Formats: sequence, C-alpha cells, structure tokens
Amino acid sequence: MAKTREIKKRIKAVGNIKRITKTMQMIATAKFAASLQRATATKPYTEGLFDLVRELAATAGSDLTHPLITGPAGGAAAGAPDVTLIITSDRGLCGPYNGSVLRVAMSHIRSSDAARKGRIELVGKKGAGFLRYNRVEVAANHTFGDKPSFDAVSELAQKYMDAFTRGELSGVRVIYMKFLSAGKQAPEVMQLLPLKPTAAVASRPGGAPAEGGAAVLYEFSPPAEELLGDLLPAAVKAMLFQAFNDAVVSENIARMVAMKSATDAAGKMGKTLTRQFNRARQAQITTELSEIIAGAAALK
Repeated sequence: MAKTREIKKRIKAVGNIKRITKTMQMIATAKFAASLQRATATKPYTEGLFDLVRELAATAGSDLTHPLITGPAGGAAAGAPDVTLIITSDRGLCGPYNGSVLRVAMSHIRSSDAARKGRIELVGKKGAGFLRYNRVEVAANHTFGDKPSFDAVSELAQKYMDAFTRGELSGVRVIYMKFLSAGKQAPEVMQLLPLKPTAAVASRPGGAPAEGGAAVLYEFSPPAEELLGDLLPAAVKAMLFQAFNDAVVSENIARMVAMKSATDAAGKMGKTLTRQFNRARQAQITTELSEIIAGAAALK
C-alpha cells in the first residue's frame, strides 16, 4: 500500500511539472515570435547601413580617416583597456544558451592578452556566477530586460564611442549568440570598435569591383568626412542593437526547445510511473485476494 501511495504522489508531481514546462514552452514560443519579428525587421537596415559605410569608405580612398576607424588623433592613451561585453540572459531554463556564450567568452579572454587585461562588462544575471567562479572580475553589469530598447542600447554605444574617441578605450568587442535561423544559432565575437568598414570590401582603385560588374561611383555632398561622421556612429549603434536582438531571439529559441524537451521527458516519466503503479496495484490486489482465499479455506 505504501508503495502505491508513493508512486501516486510521484505521478502527481510529474504531472504538475509537465503542466509548468508546457506553460513555459508556450510563453517562450510567444516571446520567440515577437523577438523574431524585431530581429528580422532590424537586420536589413543594419546590413544595408554597414554595406553603405563600407562602399563609401572604399570609394573615398585611403586618405579618409575617422576616429571610429583609426582611433583618436593623438592615439589611445597609454594602457587604455579593451572592453569585452558579454551578453547572457537574466533567467535560466534555456538549455545550453548561456553555457555556449560563456565558453566562447572564456576562450577569448584566455587567448587574448588585451581582453584578459581589459574591462569585462556583462549583460544579464546568469553570467555573473560563472565569471565569479572563474575569478574574472566584472567591471560593470548592464540590465536591458527581454525587450532592449534602441534608446537604451544607443546610450551604451554612445558611451563606448565617446570613450574610444577620447583615447580611454583601445577597442570594444561584443560576445553574443548570433541568430542565423530558427534552427541554428552560434556564439560570436564581434569587433564593435574600431570599425573596419574596408575589411570586407575587395575593390580596385577608383571604385571598380574586384570580381567584375559595374563600378559604383559616388559624388559626396556633403564631403565624405562629414557624411561618414554621421553614418559611422549610426552603424555602431545599429550593430550593437542587432546583437542584442539576436541574443534575445536566440535565448527564446533555446528556452522553447529546452521546455519542449522537459515536457516530453515528463510525459515519458508519467507513462512509466503509471505502468509501475498499475503493476504494484495489481500485485497488491492479487495478494489481498490470496489472503482472502486462504482465510476462507482455513475456516472450512
């Protein structure tokens, strides 16, 4: 009797867990749909803006300089640190999401002397314990919530750009989970500052493309320096905001998958416990019947 009561309690507990994980899966699915819309809506603007900056920088020639590309005019101050911004989640139950980002972050910190000696900044609460355990000092902890606003992210990007142009920072790198598709996300180390807009442009002098096709020629009005002076800060803000959007949608995907797996596992465990309960109950009934028959036989 005690065994059947124990199994029945476990069946009830597993059923409660299954209802909770199913609810969390549905919530994560709804959040995923909203965050996916935000991430995909901002990506064309971010990619288009950065492609425009690369083309303009390549067409303007090698004489073009800007503090966000080359650093401040007098160079970075002696001992100016690098900043490594790690984007994690505020809540758990999202599978390997935080572990993947933090493993890449630790690999980057250990392999890069500048990152190891620089400032480590963190977004999200779940990375704090991991970094503290690995004795990595966190200089600042930012909170943006499930729906990071462009204004809040722009403020952080502007702070980085101001410090970089004053020579107080030698570089800024962002480690986050990049959203590639609903079935694939990969942790990435993105160099935010200094910008390298000409790195991905393989063009010949005069604006001719390297692989054939029509040449793109620009007439600058206002001058290229003034035009890029407006476009480059906008590109930095857009890139950082896109990184936050990718991180949020990747987190929601990971939580949705993790909760579905937990729900399926709870369902399987419930079926197993139900079979065990039925067998135990059958054995108990058989024992009781045997006792009744034996008692009736003894009275004869």
